[in-house]
Amino acid sequence: MTLVAPADLPSGRLLALDLGQARTGVAACDELGMLAAPLTVLRRHLTRAADFAEIAELARRERAAGVLVGLPLDSEGQVGPQARWVRRYAGRLAGALPIPLAFWDESFTSEDAARLVRESGGRTPLDAAAAAVILGDYLEARRQPALVPPRGPGKMEGS
Repeated sequence: MTLVAPADLPSGRLLALDLGQARTGVAACDELGMLAAPLTVLRRHLTRAADFAEIAELARRERAAGVLVGLPLDSEGQVGPQARWVRRYAGRLAGALPIPLAFWDESFTSEDAARLVRESGGRTPLDAAAAAVILGDYLEARRQPALVPPRGPGKMEGS
């Protein structure tokens, strides 16, 4: 479909992706957008097309209304090499999905993800926990509209 601003993601069940070179952590929220939970970890395929097909199928199966992708900004909130890669990859992914995709700053989520893994007794994979933290941060901000970047151009949009 297309890249949208975070405020433009529809209500309903959302997926969050923590994109990596080898694995992608996935989380989902409930229909009301109240609770984010780790869902799975996808291993990257040999081609982007295969990755995109797997993510699109997962979104269909989970009845997702939109996808949120963690954007790894640097410590000063700037777009570095990893964030540029995520933007390129997710921008192409957006074209392969029938639902909108937005970016969300994933800065400072590693500590919370590690805590989730510890609290689960190690049963929750770190990549899926990271996606759940990203989605949880977004849902919390959405409940407090002043915290969600406004519609239109912004640092977390795809442009």
